[in-house]
Amino acid sequence: MAEEGQGTYLYAVARDSYSECPPGVAGASVRALSRNGLVAYVSTVPLDQFGEEPLRRSLEDLDWLAETARAHHRVVDAVAAATTTAPVRLVTVYEDDGQVGDLLDRRGDDFLELLDQVTGRREWGVKAYAVPAADSRTPDPTADAGHAGRQATGDGHAGREGTGDGHAGRPGPGEGHAGRLGTGEGHAGRPGPGDGQAGRPGTAYLQRRRASLRGREQARRQALRRADHIHQALCALAAAGCRHRTQDPRLSGRDDVMLLNGAYLVDEARDAEFAELAGTLGGDGVEIRMTGPWAPYSFTVLEAT
Repeated sequence: MAEEGQGTYLYAVARDSYSECPPGVAGASVRALSRNGLVAYVSTVPLDQFGEEPLRRSLEDLDWLAETARAHHRVVDAVAAATTTAPVRLVTVYEDDGQVGDLLDRRGDDFLELLDQVTGRREWGVKAYAVPAADSRTPDPTADAGHAGRQATGDGHAGREGTGDGHAGRPGPGEGHAGRLGTGEGHAGRPGPGDGQAGRPGTAYLQRRRASLRGREQARRQALRRADHIHQALCALAAAGCRHRTQDPRLSGRDDVMLLNGAYLVDEARDAEFAELAGTLGGDGVEIRMTGPWAPYSFTVLEAT
């Protein structure tokens, strides 16, 4: 029974008791509460940090949150290494041990069903990243500034219009004056009526820029289709699979775009087969990263309320 000003923090529920847990959140010791064939792993925490109102403020402190998450997962991983375990959501806090016991009475069948589903299985994480091509740089807007007058002749000197015979000012047969392209209008290098702005360097840059953006959008859609294919292939081998929200680069630690953030519940006997399959699904602009094995966090989401 927790004293006044203290609460009971719940880490996980299992069938078996394990007595060698590492320290929990806030450095508290972890103990086991048994009820109706289930064991809840808990510790006593101060409500000035883990009470409803203080907890709202604490969750905005990223350092506090990271430290608490590490301690939580440390306990869960230790229990999961010893027995089949159903982890509970981070910072699940009750008024006292009695409330946790009531939870095991009320939701006992649900916990037992979850434990049956994850027995002999572990969670693996698979992330897929779009790796940009080496030549996907932004075009140089000055690349076509070149020499004025090099427009569609491929020739290099003003006034040479594909006849191969004249210097500037020496018209070829049937040409009139140098640089006049049958319109009587333009000087060398100046587009005549109907040409619009197509020959100007700035317009050429914008056209290349649009083409580049279209190419990138097409590549993004292809990569997303690849992510769907990867997820479906892994789900076909796993006992269960789910997709989490892709991570912001500030959290993933990578500048590359994350296409897939998947979790897969895999039979322990198929771990090697699963890893081999994941390894074959990368390439062609997609990199695969596999993490785990973990306790089945993504597949024991039973709201402990």
